[in-house]
Amino acid sequence: MPLSWNEIRDRSVTFVREWENESSEHAEAKTFWDEFFQVFGVSRRRLAAFEKHVKKSDGKDGFIDLFWPGMLLAEHKSRGKNLDSAYDQAVDYFPGLSDKELPRYIIVSDFARFRVRNLDSGESVEFPLAELSKNLSTFSFIAGYETRQYKEQDPVNTKAAEKLAQLHDTLKDIGYEGHELEVYLVRILFCMFADDTGIFMPRSAFEDFIRVRTAEDGSDLAPRLNQIFQTLNTPPEKRLKNLDDQIAAFPYVNGKLFSEFLPQASFDRSMRETLLDCCELDWGAISPAIFGSLFQGIMDADMRRNLGAHYTSEKNILKVIGPLFMDELREEFDKVKTQVKKLQDFHEKLGSLNFFDPACGCGNFLVISYREIRLLELEVIKRLYSKDQQQLSMDAVNQYVKIDVDQFHGIEIEEWPAQIARVAMWLIDHQMNLLVGEAFGQALVRVPLVKSANVVHGNALRLDWNAVIPSDKCSYMFGNPPFIGKSNQTTGQKLDLETVFNKSKGAKDLDLVTAWYAKAAIYSSLTTKCGFVSTNSITQGQQVSILWSFLNQYGIKILFAHRTFRWSNEAKGVAAVHCVILGFGKKEEKSPKLYEYDNIGGEPHLTIAKEINPYLVDAPSILLPSRLTPLCPSPPMLYGNKPADGGYLLLTNEEKDTVLDKEPHTSQWIKPFVGAQDFLNAGKRWCLWLANAPPNTLKSSQELSKRVKGVKEFREKSTKKQTVELAKIPTLFAEIRQSESDYVLIPRHSSVNRSYIPFGFFSKEIIVGDSCFALPNANLFQYGVIQSAMHMAWTRSVCGRIKSDYRYSASIVYNNFPWPINAAEKHIKAIEISAQGILDARDIYPDSSLADLYNPLTMPPNLVKAHQTLDRAVDAAYVPSGGKKSWDTEAERVAFLFELYQKITSLLPVEKKKSKARKKAAV
Repeated sequence: MPLSWNEIRDRSVTFVREWENESSEHAEAKTFWDEFFQVFGVSRRRLAAFEKHVKKSDGKDGFIDLFWPGMLLAEHKSRGKNLDSAYDQAVDYFPGLSDKELPRYIIVSDFARFRVRNLDSGESVEFPLAELSKNLSTFSFIAGYETRQYKEQDPVNTKAAEKLAQLHDTLKDIGYEGHELEVYLVRILFCMFADDTGIFMPRSAFEDFIRVRTAEDGSDLAPRLNQIFQTLNTPPEKRLKNLDDQIAAFPYVNGKLFSEFLPQASFDRSMRETLLDCCELDWGAISPAIFGSLFQGIMDADMRRNLGAHYTSEKNILKVIGPLFMDELREEFDKVKTQVKKLQDFHEKLGSLNFFDPACGCGNFLVISYREIRLLELEVIKRLYSKDQQQLSMDAVNQYVKIDVDQFHGIEIEEWPAQIARVAMWLIDHQMNLLVGEAFGQALVRVPLVKSANVVHGNALRLDWNAVIPSDKCSYMFGNPPFIGKSNQTTGQKLDLETVFNKSKGAKDLDLVTAWYAKAAIYSSLTTKCGFVSTNSITQGQQVSILWSFLNQYGIKILFAHRTFRWSNEAKGVAAVHCVILGFGKKEEKSPKLYEYDNIGGEPHLTIAKEINPYLVDAPSILLPSRLTPLCPSPPMLYGNKPADGGYLLLTNEEKDTVLDKEPHTSQWIKPFVGAQDFLNAGKRWCLWLANAPPNTLKSSQELSKRVKGVKEFREKSTKKQTVELAKIPTLFAEIRQSESDYVLIPRHSSVNRSYIPFGFFSKEIIVGDSCFALPNANLFQYGVIQSAMHMAWTRSVCGRIKSDYRYSASIVYNNFPWPINAAEKHIKAIEISAQGILDARDIYPDSSLADLYNPLTMPPNLVKAHQTLDRAVDAAYVPSGGKKSWDTEAERVAFLFELYQKITSLLPVEKKKSKARKKAAV
């Protein structure tokens, strides 16, 4: 157990008095450092050695005055000597040290002064010996109080995961696997952390026991470990009286971590060395906020290839818990921090809150939330009790800490992550206790582990959440549920989804993450506030109406939201996902917070909204229906023609030329064909359009017959009944919707990087594929409106997505779009002229594809200017409808369009539901 800071201060005063007049480096330096370590209640011999031999950078021999591998390097000089040269001498030893030996601190001293350099933070401090008592926190790492902050991909975390992975593999190779192996590794992990953070005393007790008291060939290591585990699970009064002193020194831990009986493992020399390699790392430096996900990779070889890649970024977790509860709690603290009674009430409130992650994985959200709430509590404790700091006993400090891990609850479908989550909570609890101990001069170590985080191993979509924590006790719910889209769901996941939504219409088309929204809506009490991370697909396209038709039944309101941003931890090989964050509950927020991103990879800026609708726009809560015809007078939009042909009806340029070289008379049956990729990338394809081809023509053509036969065989092999039926008419496209007039082509899918989705005019003689829509008889005015920033803003907000790319739709995007129905003739004319200007600007670059022309980096200035001119013209056309001449942000545009949509739909006649004919009652 570390000494209290009060005792350390007393010892430091005595130390200063004894050494204030010493000056001889050679005579007394070693005694100086031995007694210096005793100030912190630590034996120097256990940690550091004198005169460590190394090769310096110049190849000469050197001897470090005092060396603690991996932690501290000290150089000592006689009183009055230059500390700069002493520091340079210390650094000169680095080339002779291995990576694991490199220190985190350099201390140089001449008896009269100390200079301490923290190599992790880069901070330095220098003070006279007389001020040692004022600077004791600088040496907290010696006392065992240090808590170190680490970046999310700190090499220490990754190296630790790699080492533990080696141990996992060797144990698994000998047949020790499954649940037993997972629990075994978690126990070892806890022991190594306890070794380096003051839970086990003296420091390194676990490592020392393995190194000194077990055979080098590893033959007795497994039973020795079992003996330690059993001791950690046994209260002191129930232990054997003749227990080995070194074993008996281990504290009673309990907390169910060591209670389960495990079959004995087996070690050899190599495995023992691997375990000792693990022990040599500084496990006190491991970040509980991310280590769980790192170690999850230990159990999965594929995940292990990218250790460091599989975790939820702390920065993004804070985006959820900040507006969900931390911002509000900090504001409340600021209001009451000078009023003792109200501050005490606030402290009681903190101790009564309950937090729930129903898809917790390795516990990242739980760990970060626990850390943040404990840091806030520490500020409360300091305000209430700092004046009593000198008199506090350890029991008193313990009583002041009201927040504990049992206020945190989770559900995890995999057993290993659930185990890790519980241990991660114990680790972060201990780190927070070290901070409290440092602030109040007493070591706070909460062992035995009476309480633990309530992490349930099970399927969250089948469990009753009230059995985990009753809804009326749940204060906040948060997490990052699995995103899995419709096409990637397993049969079991599809069943879970339909069950949660009670087979609601359209539920089978939803992403799996929506099931957590549905269960949260059913489960939540009036006061529960929720915040989930989701793919942005659930706020766009057809999913919005399906999901919110269900959520609205339970009175769910959006309390805050982050619009689309890139959710990425920047680890190598990790695909960024475009996400949103939704905060929601049943109690409406007066001023909902909406976080906008000018750049999806950048930082958000906050706006206070009147109302956040399901499309995450500050606008009325409207659900766009899947509309069969346009809301406003405009040409109907058609799907393109679907071949379902196995490629036999489509031809490349080369294939077309080959057919015509052999059979020139078939030219009338070959027509130009355009799909989205052809349109965007200037590709050229052709198709066999055999709608009116006479049978004798087909029979006499070897090329056409061969291709038609290929279509027939392809369709007959299909698993879809409808496609098999179409094998009877192999000469035709599976679905024919070719426009009888010239049309505007709209690609159904387009890159998210484009500010504008390019549309274009086409002749009716060109067959349009089903990767596009066609707008027959469209004029320049209609083309100009849908090609404008106004329509693009609407599209980006309500369209579906393929990954992050736009997925345009007729039923949601086009048919619901509110046109400038009251546009004056001058505005219509201005739009027509501007629309033609865009087409003319494109024509200047006949050798450039539309993909090149609309690439943000290569878009020609004149084309940019043409679009800006069109945007102004279209904006002006909306002024009579209540719009303004310009909109500062895209969000403002979309909000206006939703309001206009609401105005237009309010004037539509109410559709009467068809009444079902009553059946006659049975006689």
